[in-house]
Amino acid sequence: MYSYTENQGWKDSWEDNGQELLLTVPKEFSFAQNRNYLAGAPNECLFHLREERIYRAIPTLRELSIVEIGEADQNTMRIRFLGDTAPTSKEGRAAVARYVHDWFDLDTNLQPFYELAKTDALLKRAVDSFYGLRNVGIPDLFEAISWGIIGQQINMTFAYTLKRRLVESFGRQVTCEGEVYWLFPEPERIAALRVEDLHALKMTGKKSEYLIDVAKLIVEGKMSKEQLLAAGSGKAAEKQLVQIRGIGPWTANYVLMRCLRIPSAFPIDDVGLHNAIRHLLETKEKPTKEELIRLSAGWTNWESYATFYLWRFLY
Repeated sequence: MYSYTENQGWKDSWEDNGQELLLTVPKEFSFAQNRNYLAGAPNECLFHLREERIYRAIPTLRELSIVEIGEADQNTMRIRFLGDTAPTSKEGRAAVARYVHDWFDLDTNLQPFYELAKTDALLKRAVDSFYGLRNVGIPDLFEAISWGIIGQQINMTFAYTLKRRLVESFGRQVTCEGEVYWLFPEPERIAALRVEDLHALKMTGKKSEYLIDVAKLIVEGKMSKEQLLAAGSGKAAEKQLVQIRGIGPWTANYVLMRCLRIPSAFPIDDVGLHNAIRHLLETKEKPTKEELIRLSAGWTNWESYATFYLWRFLY
């Protein structure tokens, strides 16, 4: 469930018109680049793309909104509520605006990243190709960890298939204006399952155990996004995450990147990152760990965005 607090600094960057919201975007933002990234997700089940717009269900506070997200102009995104799903309170509408704001990581100032990319051979090509792309994230912690666990040691196509099976088996379904929308399962729903309940998804027994265990930790209040952010540093948050069964350094750094927005998060062992660098360097062999350390020496505190931009050459 997504919530909003009034004292967040972004609160003046959106306009509430009741049935629609206008969200101001930074100069270094391209709606087309971010939509194109989303369009590359195979078999995605949590949003739809249609006629240059994005459609998804967003749960906030005690309400559920179905939204259409599009480009109003170069500086503004329009969030339009479909049917009768506009939140009844300003707080609810603010939560929707904040969710979209977080989803597209609009808080991050990309100017320093673009400056360092000018002198980095790999990143210059990435920024030139995908200028305005944001680290399109996963604001909900349970969904982010689940996606990290699901994607362990399998290809992206099968990972999206497993995600769809999980969502359509245990998530919430809602129909609006003739279109079906799905919500990722709540941790309470997964925490109540047995491993046997997930057999039909064709997910490994270990991954099933990990998902249930993580759900229980969240339901019992032993782990939250707020607790991880309060750890004091990315390394401290990573240390907390890797203590959880089923979460290794790769999954932890994936969560730090896509959910907690830790700029120094760096899944250095990621196969996709290795393949992207091999593609750009036009070599037959993937880079070694030593080569990766050397190539990334200038990325300090931008490892997360560097990785995301390099991934974009493949995904």
